[in-house]
Amino acid sequence: MSTDSLTVLYEDNHLLVVNKAAGVLVQGDATGDPCLLDHARSYLAERYNKPGGVFIAAAHRLDRPVSGVVVLARTTKAAARLAEAFRDGRVEKEYLAVVHRAPPQDSGEIETWLLKDGKTNRVTSHLSAVPGSKRAISRYRILDRADGRSLVALELVTGRSHQLRVHLQTLGCPVVGDLRYGPGPALGPRILLHCAHMVVPHPIGGAQHEFRARLPDAWAEHSPFDLDF
Repeated sequence: MSTDSLTVLYEDNHLLVVNKAAGVLVQGDATGDPCLLDHARSYLAERYNKPGGVFIAAAHRLDRPVSGVVVLARTTKAAARLAEAFRDGRVEKEYLAVVHRAPPQDSGEIETWLLKDGKTNRVTSHLSAVPGSKRAISRYRILDRADGRSLVALELVTGRSHQLRVHLQTLGCPVVGDLRYGPGPALGPRILLHCAHMVVPHPIGGAQHEFRARLPDAWAEHSPFDLDF
């Protein structure tokens, strides 16, 4: 289901799952720009004719230039249980990325320690722990290669800030469009990184729910691959 401001993938009394567009903040920041939570509140208020405040909370985040599945909680109980599921590693997350060049192997695992600089909002990767760093693990597999670029599927084992972007940079194959961790070129509000698939235990009952978000149409302009996923 699509509205003017967000694409709804799933909805019940406890969850609202959407396909976030690139360039949209999940939560508000100092810019004051409208965020995904603002759009979700407006959508729920209109859909259910709620005159008062609407509770909505993000169970996780995607970076502003990243698109794809975002799970939102509609109740405080759901928010707490989803936060626990993400923290305990009970959520499966698969991303697709178009990257410069290719990782050194067809598939593999990356494990480094990531350190975030809050002033610059940049993350650095280290082979061993440094003060303030957090252990980060990602898995990858190459799906296709063409024109000096690769289409890569990625699995988040941990969920650190900018993790996939930094890990791909560490492998020497940064995400296309990523000016923060790669050479660009700039692609408007987006980089070619997309949360395509997520499996989440439902906060009420724990049944596994699977969500898929189609790739943005704009990817076809910047990629040599068949992106019919």
